[in-house]
Parts: sequence; structure tokens; C-alpha cells
Amino acid sequence: MIKKNLTKLVGLKKEDFDCFVKTGQIQVQPARLIPTLKTGDEMALTSIFLSTIHLVKEFRDSIFKELKLSRTGRFYFYTEATFPEINKSRLDGLIIVVSKGIITDAVFFEMKNKNNGLELNQIEAYLDICKKLKVEKLVTISNEFVADPSHSPLRIKTPKCIALSHFSWTYLITKGQLLLFKKDILIEDEDQIEIMREVLHYFESPVSGIKGFTQMKSGWKELSESIRAQKPLKTSDEYIEDAVLSWYEEEKDMALLLSRKLGVLVKTPAKNQDSLKKDISRVVKDNYLSGSLIVKDSVSDIKIIAEFERRMVAMSVKVIPPMNKGTIARITWIGNQLENCKKRDEAVFTKIQDYIWVEADIKYANTNLKVKLSELDTLNELSKGKDINAFHIGMIDGFGAGFASNKKFIVLIEQMMLDFYEGIVQHMSNWKRPAPKLEQGSEVI
Repeated sequence: MIKKNLTKLVGLKKEDFDCFVKTGQIQVQPARLIPTLKTGDEMALTSIFLSTIHLVKEFRDSIFKELKLSRTGRFYFYTEATFPEINKSRLDGLIIVVSKGIITDAVFFEMKNKNNGLELNQIEAYLDICKKLKVEKLVTISNEFVADPSHSPLRIKTPKCIALSHFSWTYLITKGQLLLFKKDILIEDEDQIEIMREVLHYFESPVSGIKGFTQMKSGWKELSESIRAQKPLKTSDEYIEDAVLSWYEEEKDMALLLSRKLGVLVKTPAKNQDSLKKDISRVVKDNYLSGSLIVKDSVSDIKIIAEFERRMVAMSVKVIPPMNKGTIARITWIGNQLENCKKRDEAVFTKIQDYIWVEADIKYANTNLKVKLSELDTLNELSKGKDINAFHIGMIDGFGAGFASNKKFIVLIEQMMLDFYEGIVQHMSNWKRPAPKLEQGSEVI
């Protein structure tokens, strides 16, 4: 048999792929749901993850959709992919999509667990393999968080022909958990449900090496202390970029945490280089960062602000009052909504009530009226002769020294977010204008 040269994967016949495997020009192992590898090993994690994509249709569809990977044809899942004639580096995973005997799409995977971070030289080598084999997709997975799957934890230049995506393990666990909730999309096959449950049980175990976002980058502490000490800041300071990226990661972590609690995917605004530059400039000029959580069917997005100078965090939602009633009636209406929050979950409400503020959005006014919840009655006098367009129900908490702590900040803000949602947000609703009614005695003319 004449030995062929391996020049591509996408566009290659599947039978030629198999021949290359026999000759050793392609070296792969089939992905196994129960690999004969040490528990906690990265390759064991890779094998289990790829097998789960293979065996659970809805999970596969979800992952393939994010990667823009073809969902038609036959799929093959491999671990430990090496192409000795191209590069001796070993890629952790490979999926190929075959249609009419031809590989029509493919994606490489690089996995990390525990405290292992992605390595620049390694990913650059993998991008080179992608380019030489005409594979347009490379996915990295680790415990590192990013604001969006199109971002990478690394500062790396990617060839235009290759899409480099990144998932945190927490993000993938959340996607799996959402499929088990009786909401939106769910797994139809009972056996596949059990497979998903068993895999998630392993992923959530400490022995797997998977962990959530537990620490802000060192730049967060440095920025906090610099602002506290009134040191001059420059947009070119690298630690400020690290702090902003940490904020993006924590925003995503809060969204995933709330997703798992609610059973619906909570989203965050898309981030890109322009938003990064804008937020760096904002924190340098105004000493604060902002974000939001987008919850389907919630009263509004949850806006979040972190103020470095005062070391405090504010969260708020916007509520529309009855626009067919007067100002005092609108204030009474929002008061009744907040009283309902207390009745629905008194323990949580009592815990946070001293941190709750009510802000009235006044039509044509430059500034809003803002009062503590305990002083809500004073709005009647303050808003006399004014038109309230909306209310902003906010929770404000000072974190003190915990604000500058890389670890404690995460604990504080995530507990605050859960308390605010449980005590206030989930019970609030907007007024809806009633449908117009026919006049009594109306006749067809």
C-alpha cells in the first residue's frame, strides 16, 4: 500500500482517515464514558465529557450549536489526538462530523482541570495544527472563566480562519443541569437523563478537579487599594485590565449560579474589546464598574454596580407602576408590592430590608428621588406635583475590607445577589395597561 501524505482533516474521506489511523499518521483513542484512567486525570475528564456529548442528544445539540458545528451526519469522538508528521503535540480531544463518507467538519479540544491554566505556547502550537489540517475550530476548557465563549483567558492572536472558543467547566455543568429541569428544553430519553445525572455527579465531585470561580485576579486587589490610596490611574496599567476581566468573570459566575438555582439560563451582556476599553476608562475616571443579569420573564434586568471608592455594591431592578393612576397611588402600589415581598419570604426580607432603597424616576427631572425603604412614606411629600415614570428597587451594601479581597469579594457579592433575588426580585411585577373595553350598549352600525 502506497503511503499517502496527510494534508487535511476537513474534506478527507472517512476511509482515508481510518487508513491514516492504521499507519500511525493519525493517533487517536475512542472516547469512553467509563475510561480506564485515574480518577481526576485530565484525560479521564476529556473522555467522559466527549462521551456525554456523544450519548446525550440534547447536550450534544446545545454544545454543537454554540460551536456552530454541523448537526447533520455521523459523529465520531476521540481523545489523545496526535499527528506526528504535522506536530508532535497531543490534543486532548477531537470530534469529526462525517456526511456521505466525507469529513465535513471537525473541532479540537484542549482540557485543563484543578489549578492548571491554559499555556500560550501550547495553544499556539494547536492553532498551527488546525491551520495545517484545515480544521477551523479549537475549543479550550478549564476552570478559568470568560465573559463570552468567543473570548479566551489568554492574550493570544488567532488566525482569521480559526474560531477559538473557551468554556469554563462550571458553564458546561450549568448547561447539563438546565437540561434536567422541567423547563424549556429537556432530555427526552429516560436513559440519557440518567447518563446526564451520573456525569454531573462526577463533574461536581471534588475528585474530578472541577471547581467554580473562587478568586478574582490579583489586579482586583491592586486596583481597589490604589483607588483607596488615591493613587493616579492610567488606562495602560495592566492590573486595571486584569481587574475589569475579573469583574466580567464574576458577572458570568453570578449568572451561572442563578441559572442553576432557577432552572433557566441567566445571561449577561456581550463583551468585546470595545466594552473592555470603555470599562477600563470608566473605572479610571469614575472609580466604578457596572454589569447586569438578564433573567427571562423577570420584572427587569438586574443592574449591578461596584464602587471602588466607597467599597460598596448596589443591585437594582426597574418596576413600572400603574400609569393610569396618580402619583400617590403609584407610591402606595409599590409599597404594597414590597409588603407582598415580606409576606412571601419574611426571613430573607427581614435580613435585607435595612439595605433596601426605593428610587422614584421623575419625569423631566435631572435627578431621581431616593429614600430608604423605612422612609417610603416621605415620597408622598417629596413627589408632590411630580410625575413618577418608574421605580428602581435597589439593595446597597458596603463590603469594607472584603471589597478588596480576591476571595471574600466573590462570597459577599454572590450571597448578596441570591438574597436580593429571593427577597425582592422574584416577587416584583410590572403594571400592565388593561385592554380597552367596549362601551356598554355598543351596536354594530
